[in-house]
Amino acid sequence: MSVEKPVRRVLIYRLGSLGDTVVALPCYHLLARIFPNAERVLLTNFPVHAKAPASAAVLGDSGLIHRYMRYTVGTRHIGELLRLAWEIRRFQPDILVYLTSVRPFSHVRRDRLFFRMAGVRRIVGMPEEADLTRRFDAATGLYESERFRLGRLICELGDVKAGELANYDLRLTVAERDGAAVALGQLAGNPLIVCGPGTKMQAKDWGQDNWRALLGRLRTVYPKHGLALVGSQDDVAVSEYAAQEWTGPKVNLCGRISPRETAAVIERADVFLGPDSGPMHLAGSVGVPCAIAFSAHGLPGVWYPTGEQHQIVYHQPECFGCWLETCIVMEKKCMRSITVDEMEHAVGQVLKPLVQIQA
Repeated sequence: MSVEKPVRRVLIYRLGSLGDTVVALPCYHLLARIFPNAERVLLTNFPVHAKAPASAAVLGDSGLIHRYMRYTVGTRHIGELLRLAWEIRRFQPDILVYLTSVRPFSHVRRDRLFFRMAGVRRIVGMPEEADLTRRFDAATGLYESERFRLGRLICELGDVKAGELANYDLRLTVAERDGAAVALGQLAGNPLIVCGPGTKMQAKDWGQDNWRALLGRLRTVYPKHGLALVGSQDDVAVSEYAAQEWTGPKVNLCGRISPRETAAVIERADVFLGPDSGPMHLAGSVGVPCAIAFSAHGLPGVWYPTGEQHQIVYHQPECFGCWLETCIVMEKKCMRSITVDEMEHAVGQVLKPLVQIQA
């Protein structure tokens, strides 16, 4: 009778940035549970000139991942591919967990061949061709979320329980939560609205004038709340503009705190406002309800934040699911049609019960 070889080294293949990392958290938690003594290495893309991938800024010292292996997205340079294959072969993973986005089956076959050449013998999560279309639920009008799709692909390892908030735990440290409190200053002890109006993708941009009008209204309706703005350094200007009508206490934290400290700031909020973005996924991971002006760039449901407590304003024109990063022909019809009134109502659906309790 053969004895199964213990798993000592796990290689996880997952590309992407902040949001891609957050939706894969249930998978990382499952791997930590079933392979607690294994070294878990994430093969992922690094930003140009960066010493660490975007996923490291999300996972931090959580212990879910022990180290990172660099992959240059889209590379065809034979030297780079040989370097990576040699690094994988030296690592000698007992198992590769394949957590990629939906992609052409030709890419999946290519990846399988590469990993086999790199010495990988066991691969979990590599989809068949039938798995490369998004499942649609006619009863809800939503497509299968990315987090549930990933869990389904690796179900042979166990149930990732993608619907349970505990499996999105970032394991924030005391220092990170203290850093958030210091950054908030006088707002730390007050009711809080957090807004992240920025986005690097034109097709997801609701417009700074809309955010400014919305925040001006919310200041009048919810005068006891403070406002914190979050995002990257690139979002400083749009956040300053969006907050001009907010006459109460506020702080612009864009570019001033890390993604994990951003999660700790959002954790204190009664609601998060923004477009489909990385901070939105951080809000979902810490259980904070969101009111989101959601672009039809993607299919409804696929990238919604985890949980059922959110208010998603998604308009579905004939061009929905275009996956365009820049929308010129339709002039962002899906986003232009979302009104300030709709977003104010969405925020009200979240905040009014809380305001009533606080009163």
